[in-house]
Amino acid sequence: MNDSAYRVETTSRLAQWRIENLASCTYRKSDPFKIGKWNWHLSIEKNRVLFVKLYPEISILTRDNPPIASFFIRVVSSAGDRKALTHPEIKDKKLKNNEDFVWAIEVPLTGKFIIDVEFLDLKTASPDGGEPCTIWAEGFTQKSSNASALESLGRMLTEGIHTDISINASNGSIGAHRAVLAARSSVFRSMFSHDLKEKELSTIDISDMSIEACQAFLNYLYGNIKHEEFLIYRLVLLHAADKYDISDLRDACHDSLLEDIDAKNVLERLQNAYLYQLPKLKTSCMRYLVKFGKIFDIHDDFSAFLQCADRELITEVFHEVLNAWKGF
Repeated sequence: MNDSAYRVETTSRLAQWRIENLASCTYRKSDPFKIGKWNWHLSIEKNRVLFVKLYPEISILTRDNPPIASFFIRVVSSAGDRKALTHPEIKDKKLKNNEDFVWAIEVPLTGKFIIDVEFLDLKTASPDGGEPCTIWAEGFTQKSSNASALESLGRMLTEGIHTDISINASNGSIGAHRAVLAARSSVFRSMFSHDLKEKELSTIDISDMSIEACQAFLNYLYGNIKHEEFLIYRLVLLHAADKYDISDLRDACHDSLLEDIDAKNVLERLQNAYLYQLPKLKTSCMRYLVKFGKIFDIHDDFSAFLQCADRELITEVFHEVLNAWKGF
């Protein structure tokens, strides 16, 4: 059997194993695939019933800090009707070995089918014995080697220490510092270097952002933003990064948007990837929709998307679909 029979395709939180043929009595174990910190395996064993198992690869990491996983798993027929069997959501299940999650499927399966696992969260035990901590909040860190300097900058903003410019958002105003804005953005620097109204009036109008989003934007520029705040406003922050030429914010938004693509947000992410020219995000959204077959699960949303999306983007999506069908 060729190597592709054991390969599992993945995105950041989704894994799919395509089974081309399963004999009446057989066992098969996938190649390892990486999700989060761990390498994983899927396995199937068919006798009277089909047993599906998901488990992490045995390692020092698994032994000392096993994953605590929340996920959906389903088996999808790859025939035209794409019938699916879905296991109820698994919530905060500790997985250490190949017996910790076993799904017995009594419905007979024939022909080609797909095992589809979507990880909702992955946690590890807290080192101080508290509540388990999600690993997907760990990647966001302040980009500075000096925490005390960042804290001081944050205090300058939050306490309004010697602010010298006012930013007018759509529903309020907030004070800031020319020097900080000019250091973080070439667009702001240009405003203050030429005889423009921003320099003369000591104000900047950002009417396309709410005061809350503007506060998050400034918090990022001052190195003072919290992870939860970043997640809430990252699409607005992506727009601000593009508008004011802040490459590190653009990269942070791009990387974050790659992490949690799902059926609810994939079309919006695809549109933003096209609008802001984010190639990794566009590729990941295309793979999620086409290679992983999720385009069939969001039929109504996709129909609405076709009514308003850019024609060039729609053409790209259909090319991906046609190429996928040719290769199936």
